[in-house]
Amino acid sequence: MLLITPADSHDYRLISNVHPPDWRNPQPSGCYNLVVIGAGTAGLVSAAGAAGLGAKVALIERELMGGDCLNFGCVPSKALLRAARAFADARHAGDYGVIVPPKVVVDFAAVMERMRRLRVELSEKDSASRFQNLGVDVFIGEGRFSGPDSIEVGGQTLRFRRAVIATGSRAGVLPIQGFAETGFLTNESIFALTALPRRLAVIGGGPFGCELAQAFRRFGSQVTLLEVEPSILPREDADAAQIVKNALVRDGIEIIENCRIQNAQAAENEKVIKLEWAGGFREIAFDEMLMAAGRVPAVDGLGLEAAGVDYDRRTGVKVDDHLRTSNWRVFAAGDVCSAYKFTHVADAMARIVVRNALFYGRERVSALTIPWCTYTDPEIAHVGVYEHEARRRGIAVQTFIQPLEEIDRAVLDGEPGGFLKVQVQQGSDRIIGATLVARHAGEMISELTLAIAGRIGLTTIARTIHPYPTQAEGIHKIADAYNHTRLTSRVNWLLHKWFAWIR
Repeated sequence: MLLITPADSHDYRLISNVHPPDWRNPQPSGCYNLVVIGAGTAGLVSAAGAAGLGAKVALIERELMGGDCLNFGCVPSKALLRAARAFADARHAGDYGVIVPPKVVVDFAAVMERMRRLRVELSEKDSASRFQNLGVDVFIGEGRFSGPDSIEVGGQTLRFRRAVIATGSRAGVLPIQGFAETGFLTNESIFALTALPRRLAVIGGGPFGCELAQAFRRFGSQVTLLEVEPSILPREDADAAQIVKNALVRDGIEIIENCRIQNAQAAENEKVIKLEWAGGFREIAFDEMLMAAGRVPAVDGLGLEAAGVDYDRRTGVKVDDHLRTSNWRVFAAGDVCSAYKFTHVADAMARIVVRNALFYGRERVSALTIPWCTYTDPEIAHVGVYEHEARRRGIAVQTFIQPLEEIDRAVLDGEPGGFLKVQVQQGSDRIIGATLVARHAGEMISELTLAIAGRIGLTTIARTIHPYPTQAEGIHKIADAYNHTRLTSRVNWLLHKWFAWIR
């Protein structure tokens, strides 16, 4: 029986939904229109979409249905972030004239229990029984290609006309001396904690590392965040990353950038990381260490060689723009083949796979407009190309920046520390990229994503009424700023002539 810890009543209910211990695999039903390996987001969307259209579908999962998103990723992490934000709001309630008890405390065990309770509630829609009711043959076990059009699972052979590899990714582990012996947490184990670590070292200053570092610091851990690059969030807009860095430092996180980890070892009553940093060496003592050093595609043990599917252990299954692999019968979707390892991208790719695999569609991944968000406080949300990317590609751009301190709602909310930045192609109102830094940036980015995908320019946004007061009004202000640039000296001269004539 597959177990997850701390193995309380919530965890047992979760297992009964996503890896039922008494599950009996069905007898294979002839040749399937679609066999899906992996029941994370990409696999579930592929299976449900195909079954809903009347296809005969089989879905294989060796571990937990729902994948990382439900069990070890988006769902549990955002439950923790919400709790950490609630504590931060209570701690600063006096700024708003709200008097709270002198010492607000966090019940970490209660925070984690809430997370597990909410996770099991959300697991119903990813459960084996639900997909069985959708008409999908659900197989719990190790799926492995046995040929170009067949997969073995639990001693049975499934034949297919088309297949989808949707096995996702796993936590990357740095090959550093002493890490394995010292012990560390990943996204698959940190949500099993029931006691708050007194000192937490976070390896990796990407989105996940920054999010969890901030949450655990707010809960009360002493947190040190280590990043080998010159700055945390190295892929983000530099100005945006700096605002988040400042917020993390204000929360009390020690950030050590541009460092090189030498080794880790367990001492008598603590664990120690040795660093090369700032021209010298330093030791960091900790009780728990979180490995947040990126993701590795899950390609091992699938028998991809037997299927004739090309892959790379670092970048994953190789696909073309239509998500077809080197085996024309087999497609892939999600983290196992994508550089964009986000749940919403896996969902979008799965929809492309269903259309291309079952209906000879020609939809392209390159046509997707992909937003993403880092859920720190404040959040960073981005869509399209960054300004430096556009210039590297030889695209002339014009950048408009709207500080939140000039947005009434942000001031009233006590959240003026951020900005909206939009790039348009020079000489037009066509939006090619945008970055938002705000407490709810993830809720605001979709307007700009829709604008890029639908080729809606800033002129149209300027004519669109935005409710007042909202922080999204900043997008309207940027559109107004663009319109002001159209008032050239010649236009101004003509307007002066016009108003002089009509007096």
